[in-house]
Amino acid sequence: MSAAQRLAEARELLAEHPVVDGHNDLPWALREQVRYDLARRDIADDQSAHLHTDIPRLRAGGVGAQFWSVYVRSDYAGDEAVSATLEQIDAVAQLIDRYPGDLVRALTADDMEAARADGRIASLMGAEGGHSINNSLATLRALHRLGVRYMTLTHNDTIDWADSATDEPRHGGLSDFGREVVREMNRVGMLVDLSHVAATTMRDALAVSAAPVVFSHSSARAVCDHPRNIPDDVLALLPANGGVAMVTFVPKFILPAAVEWTLAADANLRAHGFHHLDTSPAAMALHRAFEAERPRPVATAATVADHLDHMRSVAGIDHIGIGGDYDGTAFTPSGLDDVAGYPNLVAELLDRGWSKADLAKLTWSNAVRVLRDAESVARRLAETRGPSNAVIPATATGPAAA
Repeated sequence: MSAAQRLAEARELLAEHPVVDGHNDLPWALREQVRYDLARRDIADDQSAHLHTDIPRLRAGGVGAQFWSVYVRSDYAGDEAVSATLEQIDAVAQLIDRYPGDLVRALTADDMEAARADGRIASLMGAEGGHSINNSLATLRALHRLGVRYMTLTHNDTIDWADSATDEPRHGGLSDFGREVVREMNRVGMLVDLSHVAATTMRDALAVSAAPVVFSHSSARAVCDHPRNIPDDVLALLPANGGVAMVTFVPKFILPAAVEWTLAADANLRAHGFHHLDTSPAAMALHRAFEAERPRPVATAATVADHLDHMRSVAGIDHIGIGGDYDGTAFTPSGLDDVAGYPNLVAELLDRGWSKADLAKLTWSNAVRVLRDAESVARRLAETRGPSNAVIPATATGPAAA
């Protein structure tokens, strides 16, 4: 079969079993670029000069559901982090209201299925980092009422109750309050997201959680040894838990050769006064100048497929998904340049002998099932447990929570 025929087959499959993508940072990109002025970044039109994401490319990519990240940087703290998260939630609401023919609010697995039947893109939200709740379970519940359906326990920094993968540990995983956060998330039906957290935090959360967990955008550590990825022993725990690990496309997490290059490129940004996650035009101009002197190792759809092959072999086909991290990374793989690229990944997997039934689980069914299962656990727990009013001990809070 020719490459063109394989790509056509991939698009046909996605028309029936569209992609549920676990993580897209469009709201933060809109905040950083235009302070949520949607008229200046009208995603009904081609925004490829500025963004990885717009509606025409979502349609071309076969996306049927998107968890929009309501991320705020982890150097935001306290009430500043909470209010910025609320602004991000409001940005998603604005997007849904502005494009009702294409986007529809989704809170449940049934909502996702209804959106697919209606030909619209189910729009869910995930908060990226426990700093967004400012050590408050009441704030956690408020975010859930506003539509947030997962929370990543940490972002890049260790917080007062959970260790991050990319910071110094303080708790050996989760603290006692961190375990209570997981239990409360189970009770309200908010998915526990273990991307970004230390492996010790992953294991602690899996030991506590009564509901399936997700990794909204993480890949296999055995394929690329980066702390943001999932160790095999954790992947092997997913079948018993019922959770789903959603492979990410970020080159520095999937291509070993890109790890050192990215560290150097990030250091170059910081040397010029930029945050290493900055993707503004000025920051990207610095990246391009750096790349001209030191060529960047380039990942491809095959690189991502290598991770999926491994994750399937360890966790099983029922426990993997896709979380691209578009608009949250400066660089993307060749062939997966933006949200229109998902058919290229599906075509690569078809070439590798993945069945259509397995691909349907990867793209759609697994993610819908994990949310449905979390809803079921929440209904059961609501019969025996009321809201938790636990507070974090004052001695456990660090400067960020002061």
